[in-house]
Amino acid sequence: MAEPAVFIFFDEIGGDSMKGFERFKIGSHARRASFSRSVAMVTLGLCGVAAFTTAQAQGTTASIFGQAPAGATVTVSSVTGLHRHITVDAKGRYKLALPVSVYSVMLEKDGKTVDTRANIPLTVGRGMEIDFACPNDQCAVSEGG
Repeated sequence: MAEPAVFIFFDEIGGDSMKGFERFKIGSHARRASFSRSVAMVTLGLCGVAAFTTAQAQGTTASIFGQAPAGATVTVSSVTGLHRHITVDAKGRYKLALPVSVYSVMLEKDGKTVDTRANIPLTVGRGMEIDFACPNDQCAVSEGG
C-alpha cells in the first residue's frame, strides 16, 4: 500500500507551474517537520492578515466632543443620514464616537434646537471639539443646585 501524501501549493512567480507543489509523505520525519513549519508559516500569515483587518476596522472612527450646558442634548446628523443623541453630563461635557463623515451638531434644550454647527468634517482617528455657550460660562451643574 502506498504511503499517504499531502500536497501544498506555494505560489511561484514564473517557472514551471508544477514547481510550486511540495509533496510531504506522512512516513517521513524530515518532510513532516517541513510540513509543520509550512503550516505554521501559513497560520502566522493568516493571523497577521486578521490583525491588520481588525486594525483597519478600528481605524474608521473619529469623535465629536466638547462642552455644553449640563443636561442639554447634543444631536449629530451626518450627510449619510446617521443620527446620534447624547445627554451632556453633570460636568458639562459630551463625547460621541462616530464613523468618518461630515456632520451637523445641534444643541437642544427642552426639545428645541438652540444652536447648530454645520459642515463639521471628521478625520480618521481624530476628534473635533465643538463647544456650545453656557450661561455665565458655567456648563457644569452648580454644587448648590
